[in-house]
Amino acid sequence: MNGLKTTMLLAAMTALFMALGYTIGGGAGAVIALLVAAGMNLFTFWNADRIVLSMHGAREVDARSEPEFYALVGTLAQCASLPMPKVYVIDSPHPNAFATGRDPDHAAVAATTGLLSMLSRDEVAGVMAHELGHVKNRDTLIMTMVATIAGAISMLANFGLFFRGGDGNGNHNMAASILAVIVAPFAAMIVQMAISRTREYSADRAGAEISGNPRALASALSKIAGHAARIPNPVSERNPAAAQLYIVPTQLSEMFSTHPATESRIAALEQMASTMPPPRMTETASTPPKAPSALRPAARRSSALHPHRR
Repeated sequence: MNGLKTTMLLAAMTALFMALGYTIGGGAGAVIALLVAAGMNLFTFWNADRIVLSMHGAREVDARSEPEFYALVGTLAQCASLPMPKVYVIDSPHPNAFATGRDPDHAAVAATTGLLSMLSRDEVAGVMAHELGHVKNRDTLIMTMVATIAGAISMLANFGLFFRGGDGNGNHNMAASILAVIVAPFAAMIVQMAISRTREYSADRAGAEISGNPRALASALSKIAGHAARIPNPVSERNPAAAQLYIVPTQLSEMFSTHPATESRIAALEQMASTMPPPRMTETASTPPKAPSALRPAARRSSALHPHRR
């Protein structure tokens, strides 16, 4: 049922793109929009990870460059019975993370330096387990395709007002212009929200099961949400459609967010924690470790969770 719903929503997004093409260029514009949408979907299928990672300027890391962070992702991937994904770090103070790729065999996970330096070991594990939950649920391709089409709709709408033909007297059709500039991007945002919100709850549950510590993920969400709203994210400012890829939204408005309210997600995780056995990892979200751990070395030594190794 979830797959059918997603297919229908993707079809709606494509139809919206065609309608916008028709508004700008008539029947020929609709046909061109359909061909462009098909080409974008095909291109995104094969290049989803490259598109998103290049957009964020992510750098790939491995067991030599970031051994602790890479090992953590590897352990979580084993717990999830997933192939080892490619691991990336983004040099940005904005705290966030995402997963991408067309399937579990071609997946990649990424986290910003701001997130890695802010969270405890178990909180980072919870976040990366959430992203692996998206991989396990095969959300990554859908989310990237939707973000790509929504971005194209916004771009086409911005140009539509200026490039739409006149009515023979040189006057623009005001109703069509309003549709091109306002209604189409708003409708695309609604479709994005419908696809993304339920998938975040599913990924939270999967991430909690993978890490075995729902409260650590809940604590991480609380910290990230508080800082993500204050620290600029140039990528999402240039392309708002990318916001649905992140673990938390990059704007304050809950009504227009691609994610459920963070408080609701935390409440669901707390409820889940009450029915699960104690976490497998020794460090809790609320209690810092008494001694350095593999991912939290002594204070003067750089860590993979603060990826500026000397």
